[in-house]
Amino acid sequence: MLLPLVESGQYTSEQLDRVARDLDVRLSVGRTGVCWDNAQQESFWSTLKTEYYHRHVFTTRAAAVLGVSAWIENVYNRRRRHSALGMISPVAFEHRTTTAAQAA
Repeated sequence: MLLPLVESGQYTSEQLDRVARDLDVRLSVGRTGVCWDNAQQESFWSTLKTEYYHRHVFTTRAAAVLGVSAWIENVYNRRRRHSALGMISPVAFEHRTTTAAQAA
């Protein structure tokens, strides 16, 4: 299926809304004038696309979901160090946080 062209900046257009409904996806649009409200999520999607998604070819949607889910769980959450977490993985950060909370 070819997606219709959407002009730059038309994130709330009827055309984009119709395509999203046809594909059964939800659009995420932040408030006007708040450029940083979605920065963390945009950073995640950029990393996912650069480090995993664009390096693979998926034959089905299910294969893409399975592959992306495995990458998030095995690489992004367990091995990849995050600057916002003091250069440790999210799993290590969560473990450290829950261990400290249990000790208190």
